[in-house]
Amino acid sequence: MNHFRVLYKYLCHFITARNTGGYGVHSPFLFQFTRFVLREKHAFYSFQSIENLRSALRKDNREVHITDFGTGTDRSETISRILAKAVQSPKYSQLLFRIIHYFKAQHILELGTSLGITTAYLASVSSDSECVSLEGSPEIAAVAKENLRKLKLSNVEIVVGDIDTTLADVLAKAEKLDFVYFDANHRSEAVLNFFKQCLPKAHKQTVMVFDDIYWSDDMEHAWDEIKSHPAVNSTIDLFQLGIVFFNDDLHKKHYKMRY
Repeated sequence: MNHFRVLYKYLCHFITARNTGGYGVHSPFLFQFTRFVLREKHAFYSFQSIENLRSALRKDNREVHITDFGTGTDRSETISRILAKAVQSPKYSQLLFRIIHYFKAQHILELGTSLGITTAYLASVSSDSECVSLEGSPEIAAVAKENLRKLKLSNVEIVVGDIDTTLADVLAKAEKLDFVYFDANHRSEAVLNFFKQCLPKAHKQTVMVFDDIYWSDDMEHAWDEIKSHPAVNSTIDLFQLGIVFFNDDLHKKHYKMRY
């Protein structure tokens, strides 16, 4: 990731984006979403326990081996360092929780488990939901499973292995997808492939969220391709995250919003 490029892109985004008040959003559906999801500040029941675990992991200096299928480069890293570099922030993890809560999503898929902190937010909305999370690195997956046990979350299945291989098997067993979070491979070819594989399981109320949409020129290209896909009706670009809707009652429109 080129940090100067990302900073420049963020400044451009900030100048051109709307605020999240919902004003200027003509769709009633998206107006409600911006007012009652993006602007919602209420702390839900599970937030504190997850953040207490995050705080503990900041002091965890155990070293784990990372199998990285995206870059093809394996390495070792401390858990605290992985937390700082690769785990979604509380602000955006809690937004994912609110999206799932708002749409009452039951069938949840995450691509890229990491340490399981974001996974915990996805799964803790409802014990009745089914959350499947895909992780390439066995040692990272083991830490994630340990963290989910600490949080007493039993509605998560972590599938370990190269997502290029495991995703097809997971989707073959899935009835449908209500919510999908993409935070694994940051190459456009892989992102677009995963997106297209998930599409047959999407429905009118499905929401897909893509992390790091301005990570690189290549990742931004993937985001542009997703926005223009015929199955996509509207999107919201929050800079850090891209949110995709498939509701065919919506007019094709793409919003940039500050968050």
